[in-house]
Amino acid sequence: MKILITGTAGFIGFHLANKLIARGDEVVGLDAINDYYDQNVKYGRLEFAGIDQSQIEYNKLVKSSKNPNYRFIQLQLEDKENLYKLFEAEKFDAVCNLAAQAGVRYSIENPMAYIDANIVGFINILEACRHYGVNNLSYASSSSVYGLNESYPFSTSNNVDHPMSLYAASKKSNELMAHTYSHLYGISTTGLRFFTVYGPWGRPDMALFLFTKAALKGKPIKVFNNGEMLRDFTYVDDIVEGITRVIDNPAQPNTEWSGNNPDPSTSSAPYKIYNIGNNNPVKLMDFIEAIEKALGKTIEKQMLPLQAGDVPATYANVDDLVENLGYKPSTPVQQGIDNFVAWYRDFFKV
Repeated sequence: MKILITGTAGFIGFHLANKLIARGDEVVGLDAINDYYDQNVKYGRLEFAGIDQSQIEYNKLVKSSKNPNYRFIQLQLEDKENLYKLFEAEKFDAVCNLAAQAGVRYSIENPMAYIDANIVGFINILEACRHYGVNNLSYASSSSVYGLNESYPFSTSNNVDHPMSLYAASKKSNELMAHTYSHLYGISTTGLRFFTVYGPWGRPDMALFLFTKAALKGKPIKVFNNGEMLRDFTYVDDIVEGITRVIDNPAQPNTEWSGNNPDPSTSSAPYKIYNIGNNNPVKLMDFIEAIEKALGKTIEKQMLPLQAGDVPATYANVDDLVENLGYKPSTPVQQGIDNFVAWYRDFFKV
């Protein structure tokens, strides 16, 4: 297939692009390359995929020096005119939208960044799919949409009307917008609620990266909610395998769906929501212990209260992922952390 992946200078998009290129798909990667976190990591991901930083110009397709099936374009999703031109010229078979303004805490101080990238950007993707004949759209949602829900494990059939951050609200809105386009225009859309993704090339604003960086510098780490947190940490390769299966199996209408008892995860339209999580929540202190084991050192800890917008626990029900796509994430946390630490030491020459 010819696939547009947005967010390929980002963590998950980088890994997904590499996987799809390796299996023979033609991939166009798109990213705004904003400065939300260290751009050196973003450019490092692109260079790993054969995209020369010196060749990158806004709204210009750059060919990979490593693989003829990969091209990259720096473009903002809010730039509707040039986004439409890209869709018109390339005639994609499928689109996977992973580009977004990320971060729960950042959304508290910078709300407009989320409206621009996550709302305006996403409607531009939907409209481009509608007008240029793309009937296979998958997109990143987030476990954060579960908000105040305390019914564990989180099920895609749960109500998610009580978000705790604008980031979460923007992701829930993406799901609602996607359903509208599935219903009105027959576009197959699948939303993917990711659960605390970690692994090599990970985001510098995430706990694993922050903890590893601080530990190697001999500095204390900030442990929120006094360590009383549960997270369904999910290794990036498991996330990417789930996305790949979704791309290969576009959403279909559910003929048994009923408006009298509406399941929010599916529809009479070609629409579906999946959780992609490890289905095995880990105590934050156990996660930190695994980092200490990988580093071979004890980390000093600064205990702090729960931060605004954070939830105390996440836990993914993945029954429909197993039933419909025959897949369940399974990478053990210690293995995933070991892989990350090895990458970190190599990339930063520590």
